[in-house]
Amino acid sequence: MKAKTNAAANGAAGRAWCVCLGLTHPTAQQVCIAGSFNDWHPGATPMIRLNEGQWAKELALPPGRYEYRFVVDGQWADDPAAMELIPNPFGTTNAVLVVEGHKPIATARSAGASPSSKRKAATRNVPAQQPSCCA
Repeated sequence: MKAKTNAAANGAAGRAWCVCLGLTHPTAQQVCIAGSFNDWHPGATPMIRLNEGQWAKELALPPGRYEYRFVVDGQWADDPAAMELIPNPFGTTNAVLVVEGHKPIATARSAGASPSSKRKAATRNVPAQQPSCCA
């Protein structure tokens, strides 16, 4: 699996941005995110259950390109709302998350909407010191 892009190479060393990932999975008991930002540890980044099967997690990440997958009740799962997927060595695909540090808001994706609205949705991408960027 590829490691994250070095933030210093992007000219944004030391600055983290808040990115919110979401997933709709009504029957899940536990959902985590594993990716290049946490060395692919399946339980290292648990998501928070909101309501109606919605799960969310705010991540503070420096600018770069990251790969990730959800882990739902111990099973690796695709992000159905991912805008970009790339093959991994295990015969499945990883979602790609790009954190851009040069803009206060970056176009991203959100979970729980129709496929066309997912591509149009915007997730806030703001400096991490500002609380609750998933609102």
